[in-house]
Amino acid sequence: MRKNFGAKTWVYPMPVLIIATYDADGNPDAMNAAWGGVYEENQVMLSLSQEHKTTRNIRERGAFTVSFADAAHTTESDYVGIVSANKVPDKLARAGLHTTRSAFVDAPLIDEFPMAIECRLIKFNEDGVVIGEIVNVSADEGVLDEKGRIDPDKLQPVVFDPVHYAYRRLGEKVGNAFKDGMKIGK
Repeated sequence: MRKNFGAKTWVYPMPVLIIATYDADGNPDAMNAAWGGVYEENQVMLSLSQEHKTTRNIRERGAFTVSFADAAHTTESDYVGIVSANKVPDKLARAGLHTTRSAFVDAPLIDEFPMAIECRLIKFNEDGVVIGEIVNVSADEGVLDEKGRIDPDKLQPVVFDPVHYAYRRLGEKVGNAFKDGMKIGK
Protein backbone atom coordinates (compact mmCIF):
# COMPACT_ATOMS: atom_id res chain seq x y z
CA MET A 1 0.00 0.00 0.00
CA ARG A 2 1.19 3.52 -0.80
CA LYS A 3 0.99 6.57 1.44
CA ASN A 4 -0.03 9.85 -0.23
CA PHE A 5 1.84 13.03 0.70
CA GLY A 6 0.18 15.52 -1.64
CA ALA A 7 2.00 17.85 -4.01
CA LYS A 8 5.66 18.06 -2.96
CA THR A 9 8.91 18.93 -4.73
CA TRP A 10 10.47 15.64 -3.74
CA VAL A 11 12.70 14.72 -6.66
CA TYR A 12 15.52 12.23 -6.08
CA PRO A 13 18.38 12.84 -6.49
CA MET A 14 18.32 16.63 -6.34
CA PRO A 15 21.83 17.93 -7.05
CA VAL A 16 23.43 20.55 -4.85
CA LEU A 17 24.67 23.07 -7.38
CA ILE A 18 26.90 25.98 -6.42
CA ILE A 19 26.38 28.82 -8.89
CA ALA A 20 29.27 31.30 -9.06
CA THR A 21 29.33 34.71 -10.72
CA TYR A 22 31.08 38.07 -10.69
CA ASP A 23 29.17 41.21 -9.81
CA ALA A 24 29.44 44.49 -11.73
CA ASP A 25 32.62 45.39 -9.79
CA GLY A 26 34.27 42.00 -10.43
CA ASN A 27 33.68 40.60 -6.94
CA PRO A 28 32.97 36.85 -6.82
CA ASP A 29 29.67 35.56 -5.47
CA ALA A 30 28.14 32.11 -5.11
CA MET A 31 24.85 30.56 -4.12
CA ASN A 32 23.50 27.08 -3.48
CA ALA A 33 20.74 26.04 -5.89
CA ALA A 34 19.03 22.66 -5.85
CA TRP A 35 16.62 23.31 -8.71
CA GLY A 36 18.66 22.81 -11.84
CA GLY A 37 19.95 20.28 -14.29
CA VAL A 38 20.44 19.41 -17.94
CA TYR A 39 18.28 21.34 -20.42
CA GLU A 40 19.71 20.19 -23.75
CA GLU A 41 22.80 18.18 -24.64
CA ASN A 42 25.04 21.25 -24.36
CA GLN A 43 22.90 23.33 -21.98
CA VAL A 44 22.00 23.57 -18.31
CA MET A 45 18.99 25.17 -16.66
CA LEU A 46 18.62 26.75 -13.26
CA SER A 47 15.50 27.98 -11.53
CA LEU A 48 16.54 31.15 -9.70
CA SER A 49 14.37 33.79 -8.08
CA GLN A 50 14.93 37.40 -9.09
CA GLU A 51 16.01 38.68 -5.65
CA HIS A 52 19.28 36.74 -5.63
CA LYS A 53 22.42 38.77 -6.24
CA THR A 54 23.66 35.83 -8.32
CA THR A 55 20.64 36.19 -10.62
CA ARG A 56 21.42 39.88 -11.16
CA ASN A 57 25.09 39.02 -11.77
CA ILE A 58 24.21 36.46 -14.44
CA ARG A 59 22.08 39.04 -16.22
CA GLU A 60 24.84 41.67 -16.05
CA ARG A 61 27.86 39.48 -16.89
CA GLY A 62 26.23 36.88 -19.16
CA ALA A 63 28.11 33.98 -17.58
CA PHE A 64 28.24 31.65 -14.58
CA THR A 65 29.83 28.45 -13.36
CA VAL A 66 28.09 25.48 -11.80
CA SER A 67 30.11 23.49 -9.29
CA PHE A 68 28.93 20.34 -7.59
CA ALA A 69 28.91 20.40 -3.81
CA ASP A 70 30.99 17.58 -2.39
CA ALA A 71 31.04 15.76 0.94
CA ALA A 72 34.21 17.58 2.03
CA HIS A 73 32.54 21.00 1.67
CA THR A 74 28.95 20.40 2.75
CA THR A 75 29.04 23.09 5.46
CA GLU A 76 30.43 25.70 3.06
CA SER A 77 27.86 24.69 0.43
CA ASP A 78 25.04 25.12 2.91
CA TYR A 79 26.39 28.49 4.07
CA VAL A 80 26.40 30.04 0.59
CA GLY A 81 22.79 28.92 0.27
CA ILE A 82 21.47 30.35 3.51
CA VAL A 83 23.37 33.65 3.51
CA SER A 84 22.53 36.30 0.92
CA ALA A 85 25.31 38.24 -0.79
CA ASN A 86 22.87 41.16 -0.79
CA LYS A 87 23.45 41.31 2.98
CA VAL A 88 26.88 39.64 3.35
CA PRO A 89 28.96 40.63 0.31
CA ASP A 90 32.05 38.72 1.51
CA LYS A 91 30.23 35.43 2.14
CA LEU A 92 32.70 33.43 0.01
CA ALA A 93 35.62 34.64 2.14
CA ARG A 94 33.65 33.98 5.34
CA ALA A 95 33.03 30.43 4.12
CA GLY A 96 36.77 29.99 3.50
CA LEU A 97 36.26 29.59 -0.25
CA HIS A 98 38.65 30.88 -2.90
CA THR A 99 38.16 31.57 -6.58
CA THR A 100 40.08 31.51 -9.83
CA ARG A 101 38.89 33.25 -12.99
CA SER A 102 37.60 30.85 -15.64
CA ALA A 103 39.60 30.87 -18.87
CA PHE A 104 36.39 30.24 -20.83
CA VAL A 105 33.65 32.49 -19.39
CA ASP A 106 33.40 35.69 -17.35
CA ALA A 107 32.78 33.87 -14.07
CA PRO A 108 34.80 32.41 -11.19
CA LEU A 109 35.68 28.82 -10.47
CA ILE A 110 35.59 27.92 -6.78
CA ASP A 111 38.91 26.28 -6.01
CA GLU A 112 37.58 24.00 -3.26
CA PHE A 113 34.96 22.34 -5.48
CA PRO A 114 36.74 19.84 -7.73
CA MET A 115 34.32 19.89 -10.68
CA ALA A 116 32.61 22.74 -12.49
CA ILE A 117 30.58 23.44 -15.61
CA GLU A 118 31.45 26.79 -17.18
CA CYS A 119 28.48 28.45 -18.90
CA ARG A 120 27.55 31.36 -21.10
CA LEU A 121 24.04 32.76 -20.62
CA ILE A 122 21.68 31.93 -23.46
CA LYS A 123 18.48 33.37 -22.00
CA PHE A 124 16.36 34.14 -19.00
CA ASN A 125 12.79 32.93 -19.21
CA GLU A 126 10.11 35.14 -17.70
CA ASP A 127 9.53 32.56 -14.93
CA GLY A 128 13.11 32.75 -13.60
CA VAL A 129 14.57 29.84 -15.55
CA VAL A 130 18.15 30.50 -16.63
CA ILE A 131 19.44 28.63 -19.67
CA GLY A 132 23.20 28.43 -20.09
CA GLU A 133 25.38 27.02 -22.85
CA ILE A 134 28.06 24.65 -21.55
CA VAL A 135 31.37 26.06 -22.77
CA ASN A 136 33.68 23.85 -20.72
CA VAL A 137 33.71 21.25 -17.96
CA SER A 138 36.76 21.27 -15.71
CA ALA A 139 37.83 18.92 -12.95
CA ASP A 140 40.71 18.71 -10.53
CA GLU A 141 43.04 15.83 -11.40
CA GLY A 142 42.45 14.43 -7.90
CA VAL A 143 38.93 13.31 -8.89
CA LEU A 144 39.92 11.59 -12.13
CA ASP A 145 40.17 7.85 -12.67
CA GLU A 146 43.05 6.04 -14.38
CA LYS A 147 41.53 6.81 -17.82
CA GLY A 148 41.29 10.54 -17.09
CA ARG A 149 37.51 10.57 -16.55
CA ILE A 150 35.68 12.02 -13.55
CA ASP A 151 35.35 9.35 -10.86
CA PRO A 152 32.17 9.88 -8.78
CA ASP A 153 33.69 7.93 -5.88
CA LYS A 154 36.55 10.44 -5.74
CA LEU A 155 34.32 13.45 -6.43
CA GLN A 156 31.89 12.46 -3.65
CA PRO A 157 29.04 14.73 -4.83
CA VAL A 158 26.20 15.34 -2.41
CA VAL A 159 22.51 15.58 -3.16
CA PHE A 160 19.74 17.38 -1.31
CA ASP A 161 17.14 15.22 0.42
CA PRO A 162 14.04 17.48 0.44
CA VAL A 163 12.05 15.11 2.64
CA HIS A 164 14.48 15.20 5.57
CA TYR A 165 16.23 18.53 4.80
CA ALA A 166 19.53 16.71 4.60
CA TYR A 167 22.54 16.38 2.33
CA ARG A 168 23.44 12.84 1.28
CA ARG A 169 26.52 11.45 -0.40
CA LEU A 170 25.86 9.57 -3.64
CA GLY A 171 26.25 5.85 -3.27
CA GLU A 172 27.74 2.91 -5.05
CA LYS A 173 27.30 1.84 -8.66
CA VAL A 174 24.31 -0.49 -9.06
CA GLY A 175 24.11 -1.00 -12.82
CA ASN A 176 25.30 -0.12 -16.31
CA ALA A 177 23.38 2.55 -18.25
CA PHE A 178 22.28 1.72 -21.80
CA LYS A 179 23.38 -1.88 -21.28
CA ASP A 180 21.63 -3.70 -18.43
CA GLY A 181 18.18 -3.11 -19.91
CA MET A 182 19.21 -5.00 -23.02
CA LYS A 183 18.96 -8.23 -20.99
CA ILE A 184 15.18 -7.97 -20.96
CA GLY A 185 13.47 -9.61 -23.89
CA LYS A 186 16.36 -11.78 -24.96
